[in-house]
Amino acid sequence: MDYREIYNQWLENPLVDEKTKTELLAIKDDEEEIKDRFYQSLSFGTAGLRGKLGAGTNRMNFYNVGRATQGIADFIAENGQEYKNRGVAIAYDCRHFSREFAEYAAGILAANGIKSYLFESLRPTPELAFTIRRRNTASGINITASHNPKEYNGYKVYWDDGAQVGASIADAMTEKINAVDMFTGVKSMTVQEGIEKGFITMLGEEDDEAYLSMVKSLTLFDGDDLDKTASIVYTPLNGAGSIPVQRILKERGFLNIHVVPEQEFPDPDFTTVGYPNPEDIRAFALAEKLGKEKNASLLIATDPDCDRLAIEVLGDDGEYVPFNGNQTGVILIQYILEALKNSGKMPVKPAMVKSIVTGEMGTAIGKAYGVPMFEALTGFKNICGRIPELETQGYTYVFGYEESIGYAASEQVRDKDGVSAAMLLCEAAAYYKKQGKTLLDVLNELYEQYGYYREEQVSLVLEGAEGAARIKRMMVEYRKNHIMDFDGNPVIEVIDYLNGHKDIPASDVLKFRLEDGSWYALRPSGTEPKIKLYLYSKADSEDKALKTIEVMKHMILERLESIE
Repeated sequence: MDYREIYNQWLENPLVDEKTKTELLAIKDDEEEIKDRFYQSLSFGTAGLRGKLGAGTNRMNFYNVGRATQGIADFIAENGQEYKNRGVAIAYDCRHFSREFAEYAAGILAANGIKSYLFESLRPTPELAFTIRRRNTASGINITASHNPKEYNGYKVYWDDGAQVGASIADAMTEKINAVDMFTGVKSMTVQEGIEKGFITMLGEEDDEAYLSMVKSLTLFDGDDLDKTASIVYTPLNGAGSIPVQRILKERGFLNIHVVPEQEFPDPDFTTVGYPNPEDIRAFALAEKLGKEKNASLLIATDPDCDRLAIEVLGDDGEYVPFNGNQTGVILIQYILEALKNSGKMPVKPAMVKSIVTGEMGTAIGKAYGVPMFEALTGFKNICGRIPELETQGYTYVFGYEESIGYAASEQVRDKDGVSAAMLLCEAAAYYKKQGKTLLDVLNELYEQYGYYREEQVSLVLEGAEGAARIKRMMVEYRKNHIMDFDGNPVIEVIDYLNGHKDIPASDVLKFRLEDGSWYALRPSGTEPKIKLYLYSKADSEDKALKTIEVMKHMILERLESIE
């Protein structure tokens, strides 16, 4: 059945609500829009669901949310009464329909005899991950599109280990979801009915206190070791981080914190920022303005669900210097390992984890402190997914990170955590300020000690059915005919993860190591219509490292763009 037939079926189906039909009738003459909405069903995988809001099989709407939740309910029920009783923790962010989707999901679970724990208002993703483990629930659902534009929403699913579902669980859930008729196969009741029948419990202050107490327990230095007088600007980008980040910093005694007023409160349209991704330096425009007014030495931004975090640091010229995820990661690694060593709290057998597309400077710092770095596929379901395995080998997890501004400093939160990262970065800034240094000074010292590591990420955005097909062709063709030499710097190792590599599971990722120690990787995004290129170099000077990046980038992009 082609997309036009499915479109017509939705229009003719008496079970499709009139508002949805009106929306679909408005695009009856737009063939490309109809195709984009119906050429495929929004697929469920290890990243859950994510897509643009709207009517259609390839959109985030009540029909897809209902189908997914019913399938997950069926999967939980299949695991037995114990799992139904343990239930599901549910959180949501500030986006359009986030609350409505979350309440609908709770009502569906209740109608299936499954308990759920629903947060009373928006909460950060890491608090949900923590709550799953604290309340020993069987699963978790988070309604969020993370850092995507305002047109998007998403549906993340967690299992009882507090991490997003891995491939085996996702596949089993997908089988159940695909068996559900989205129009006739979904059971539901209202939240109020669920509460009255004892299936829905509302979460609030008690769970907030438990989470924030855990974050404060990560404190490494305090008192005379820190200079907390530094002026710091924070922007939650209108998301779920506003209350918990402000509260944790206040309780830790960082009283010179200034919040960007235009971005302090929830705004599903992200009116002042557009694209609420802290990786994009344009998201710091208002923070930079306020920073100069307040003479701030550090700017911090978290994304709408507060799992990702980025920083900018005041330079000697009075301008702010943006740190990428690798740079912020090595600052945190240096501070954490230095603090653990100096305080005598270093575990007997510590370990860190990073993704396979994250830079290797953190590995070098870890080696200097005797802390090995393990690798995992992209995503914190994979990074934190290694924690149980490491524990069985006697290791104590101390830190995990990836280049896309995600950091996790506690094994109690099996996902990236913008709240704890914000606290630890402010703590690090105060620690080094006591020594007369900024975080930029620390980064430059690390370059002097370990070499000039440089990195760049380039994303080619290719939307729609044609874009998805072209991304697949790019990966297939580049596998067959990749570049073997970069101006006298040959490729000496090719790692294809398509069938797995060593202890890393299978994934559509290519990685190439060059003779001078530089490397690059290529992979399709799992959550956005992009193919991502990761470029890394290391040299004895910044200029040499940057030149290597430019040579690689030019040649690789030319090859990729030639693939139609």
